[in-house]
Amino acid sequence: MLRTILILSLLMSPPLLRAADATLETLSAAAPALDREVLSLALDARACAKRAHNVGHRLAVIDYSRPSTEIRMWVFDVQRGRLLHAEHVAHGRGSGDNLPTVFSDVEGSYQSSLGLFSTAETYTGQNGYSLRMDGLEPGINGRARERLIVMHGADYVDPDQARRQGRLGRSWGCPAVRDEVAQAVIDDLKDGQLLFAYANDPAWRRDSKLLRCPAR
Repeated sequence: MLRTILILSLLMSPPLLRAADATLETLSAAAPALDREVLSLALDARACAKRAHNVGHRLAVIDYSRPSTEIRMWVFDVQRGRLLHAEHVAHGRGSGDNLPTVFSDVEGSYQSSLGLFSTAETYTGQNGYSLRMDGLEPGINGRARERLIVMHGADYVDPDQARRQGRLGRSWGCPAVRDEVAQAVIDDLKDGQLLFAYANDPAWRRDSKLLRCPAR
């Protein structure tokens, strides 16, 4: 009886809602190590941003509630329901040691920022091949470009060294990845895709307009 009720409720749900649920199920199955609630929030923010932006079909999800010694970034092809990468990622030295606890959008803080970012152009600079990002949440990550918050490869993103010293090396606020995968990850994310950075931060969850999407 309960199964019948569930099936009927799904059939009666609006098509867009059913599609969103199906996307969550597919991506969650592709990346079972990623907390389902974090993924759900990322997809909600993406859906909200889609009202005003071209969001592409790829999405990176970073879970900064996990320590740097663990894999905590997943890159999806949302359209195809595929996991493309599961990687370690650094946080800003101003955000904390192994587990980041403080986040901001302040120049010179060397802290990571939370929320939804749109990826932009690539360039080659002092950190090699890099990806510029624009924050989509003013007051939370809106100064990302001004702060030079970019994705790049770094030799201090070394999981073996992290296990020995108790944490990854830290950036100046950038989501840095292993040198060995930087080009592939950046190429999959460049030019108008999305990156969602999560942490268990009550103020951000309260203030983010993309997590509390206004009705049309």
